[in-house]
Amino acid sequence: MVTQELLDGLWDFADPALSEQRLRKAARGDGVTPEDRAELETQIARALGLQSRFDEADRLLQQIVFDSPRVATRVLLEQGRVRNSSGHPLDAVAYFTNARAAANRAGLVFLEVDALHMLAIADEAHAARWTQEALAALEQTGDDRTKRWAVALHNNLGWNLHDAGRFDDALAQFSLAQGAAIRFGTQDQQFSARWAVARCLRSLGRAEEALEIQRELSRSRPDDADVREELAILVTPHID
Repeated sequence: MVTQELLDGLWDFADPALSEQRLRKAARGDGVTPEDRAELETQIARALGLQSRFDEADRLLQQIVFDSPRVATRVLLEQGRVRNSSGHPLDAVAYFTNARAAANRAGLVFLEVDALHMLAIADEAHAARWTQEALAALEQTGDDRTKRWAVALHNNLGWNLHDAGRFDDALAQFSLAQGAAIRFGTQDQQFSARWAVARCLRSLGRAEEALEIQRELSRSRPDDADVREELAILVTPHID
C-alpha cells in the first residue's frame, strides 16, 4: 500500500522535476503491486502538472485504469488539479466534487479533505463553505498526518479574507493555522504560519508586534526573502 508517509518522502514540492524522478523510480521498484503503481502514476501526473506539462499529465491520467477507490479518487483529484493549474478552475470544480464524493464513500478522509481543500481554491466564492466542510471531515480522524491539513485550510482561508480586506477575520484564521502547525505541522509550516500572522498584523496597523515577530523569524532564517522584505517595510520610516 502506498502510504502518505511514503509519498511525503518522495515529494519535494519545491522541485517537481526531482519529485517526478523519485516517483518514477518508486513505480518501477521490485514488489510494487499494480494498484500501488497506478497510485504512484497519479503522483507522477501531479509532478508533470507542476512543471506545466499539462497535456502529458492528462494523457497519463487517462491511461490509469484500476478498480480501486483510492486510485479512482486520486485520478479525479489530479485531473482537477491539471485543469485548475492550467487556468480552468471552473472545469476543475466538477473533478474535485466527484473526488470528494468518491473519497467520502470509501472512508478516505485524507483524500476527501484534499478534494475539499482544492474546491476552496478553485471555487473561491464558496471557499469558506468548503473549508468548514473540510475541517468537519478532519474531526472524523485521530491521525495526526491527516489533521495536518488544518494548517493549509486555515492559511488559505486566511489569505482569502486578507485579500478581501477583512484583516481581523484573517488574523483569526492565521492564528488557527499557527496552532495547527505547532501541533501537527512541519517546521516549515510553523515558520510560514508565524510569518503570516506577522504580515496580517502589519495590515492591521500593529507594526511593532509585526516587527517583533519578523525579527524573531530572521534570527532563525536570516536569508529568508519574505522575512527580509517585511523587515525592510517595517523599519522604513513613513512620511505623512
